Amino acid sequence: MAYELEHRLVVGVASSALFDLRESDAVFRSGGEAAYREYQELHLEDPLEPGVAFPFIRRLLSLNDLGEPADPLVEVIVLSRNDPDTGLRVMRSVEHHQLQISRAVFMRGKSPYKFMHPLGMSLFLSSDRTSVLQAAALGLPAGRVLDSAAADDMDDPDLRIAFDFDGVLGDDASEQIFQTGGLKEFHAYERDQAHVPQKRGPLKDFLAKINVIQTKEEERKLADPDYRIRLHVSVVTARNAPAHERAIRSLKSWGVNVNDAFFLGGIAKAPIIEALRPHIFFDDQLLHLESTAEAAPSVHIPFGALNQPGVSSG
Repeated sequence: MAYELEHRLVVGVASSALFDLRESDAVFRSGGEAAYREYQELHLEDPLEPGVAFPFIRRLLSLNDLGEPADPLVEVIVLSRNDPDTGLRVMRSVEHHQLQISRAVFMRGKSPYKFMHPLGMSLFLSSDRTSVLQAAALGLPAGRVLDSAAADDMDDPDLRIAFDFDGVLGDDASEQIFQTGGLKEFHAYERDQAHVPQKRGPLKDFLAKINVIQTKEEERKLADPDYRIRLHVSVVTARNAPAHERAIRSLKSWGVNVNDAFFLGGIAKAPIIEALRPHIFFDDQLLHLESTAEAAPSVHIPFGALNQPGVSSG
């Protein structure tokens, strides 16, 4: 019987997001493919150090203890531009770090994002800008992991995920009104449309799968009062009243929910992210992420009009 992915949360991660490949990339850029191949062969037994997305992936996989070993809730698949030969070091590193990852797609010099749909992926993380932009242009839920100096507390068992709302969970139609008409017109529009659900954005389905795992945690808590909830989800958005109501109603209409919501009304997001300490934060505007990346792993979702070529986000 085939291994079914449909009812699981499936996340694709590039080796560049999962591990620190800066040294390997430097070899490739200076010496070309032959030097890169030789370098990886010489260092096959040297585990790669964790990359920016590693803390998120490690904790996400740890939630598989809520299910049966043969029927995991979460499936993480490596999607790599390495060929199978040079990809050996990646999989050796996966084993070294005791990550529950056994599946991978290696495509020599080509981005494997085209396999997101047949593999049922709700999210693809990569540090490669081109791969992410190409995937996003096809309507796929892809995000570019930005460089971050945020330290991971290995003793912290929780997984905290934070989302922007417009252009991430919801579409960017309201954001476009704000950009063209200003705050007053935006608030008037949102007040008028408060009971009309916003269209869904690229990561709505990912949140829905996260909610399934949260339900499993709640069931475990009912069966075992000593169980401690580990998975926490927040929205951190520039919206404020009266625009907050439509966001809340939209989430409800989509059948998804979050634990916490921060309606900041133009307050800088970075201090909130620093205090919240998410293991991953998704936003569609690089302007916000340039500051949040100093405090937490941050992912750019290149969705909507603000991310079209030649458009400057603000």
